[in-house]
Amino acid sequence: MATKRDYYEVLGVQKSAGADELKRAYRKLAAANHPDRNPGDKAAEDRFKEAAEAFEVLSDPEKRARYDRFGHQAFQGGGGPQFQDLGDVFEQFGDLFGDLFGGGGGGGRRRGHGRRAQQGDHLRMQLDLELKDAVLGCKRTVTLERAEYCETCDGSGARPGSKSEGCDYCQGRGQVVQSQGFFRVQTTCPSCRGSGKIIRDKCGQCSGSGRQHKRVDLEVKVPAGVDSGMQLCIRGEGEPGPDGGPRGDLYLDLRITKHPFFDREGTHLICRVPITYAQAALGTDFEIPLIEGKHKLEIPAGTQPGDVLRVRGQGLPEPQGARRGDLLVQVQVEVPKRMNKKQEELIRELAALDQQHQVKTHHKSFIEKIWDFFGTTEPVEEQTPEK
Repeated sequence: MATKRDYYEVLGVQKSAGADELKRAYRKLAAANHPDRNPGDKAAEDRFKEAAEAFEVLSDPEKRARYDRFGHQAFQGGGGPQFQDLGDVFEQFGDLFGDLFGGGGGGGRRRGHGRRAQQGDHLRMQLDLELKDAVLGCKRTVTLERAEYCETCDGSGARPGSKSEGCDYCQGRGQVVQSQGFFRVQTTCPSCRGSGKIIRDKCGQCSGSGRQHKRVDLEVKVPAGVDSGMQLCIRGEGEPGPDGGPRGDLYLDLRITKHPFFDREGTHLICRVPITYAQAALGTDFEIPLIEGKHKLEIPAGTQPGDVLRVRGQGLPEPQGARRGDLLVQVQVEVPKRMNKKQEELIRELAALDQQHQVKTHHKSFIEKIWDFFGTTEPVEEQTPEK
């Protein structure tokens, strides 16, 4: 797979280039490589599309900021340039070409009578993933119902052996012009519904629609580090376009199901580990599960309830980077609800030792703290008024 060139290099500008400089650079490249000036030149067509892709990203402040930070990886999951063919370029940037090429702007990709093949509708569905899938990335098969071109007529809608004819009402233009007083209004042809064609001998399999609905299984790759609310775009897997136009896209809304042991906080994973009072006081080695495998965690003596121990690099990677978060282990000291006789005796002995320790070190009582607050060492005796 060829490595994409840097977008600034493609346009021949510095990273500090402003909007006007980007536009001038793109217009110059578009003019030099335009299909109308280079008929049949595949290399020029590739340069034309490459320049459009670079300009589409760098002319958008938000996309440019993402590109400056992550490079081409910023758009691996979608949100980047969406040019299926040259027609998409002309549709988005046609206003830049109009004054260069007399308003044609369509090059060799316009289909009959100046009409460009339209892209099909986009599809959207939800994809549920487990937390492990989000941490490691995965491949999943999604099943959807979508239209496919009729196998009998190859999507033409006409019976095999026949073909469509130009619409007599609009002379194949797909549009009609109506005069209303001083105004002339252009509307979609009511006879052919804008297609410019009439099918008189329709395909018996699809009744002239050119399509059939089918169940389709698609394998999709989910990158590591995704989260609920993110969206994956699968290019060209939507509905087919009319008159042989390109397919729309498939959008997958991601939802990560709740894990029984781990919670998520950004790129970090959080788990809560219960230990006994003795383990917290004396320290212990505790085996904890990871997303993959296990880890022996050393809990030091004197660990307090709520302390957080960090296991480096056992969290999630950033969606567009290699850096991984950490696993944060929060210690929870459990107090037994029931004890046997021996346990109760030992706890009472420990309580007695704690009491001796308290007397020996002389913990200040609440009353003594009040005396300190008022700057006196003895309680103020209540005075009885003289009679």
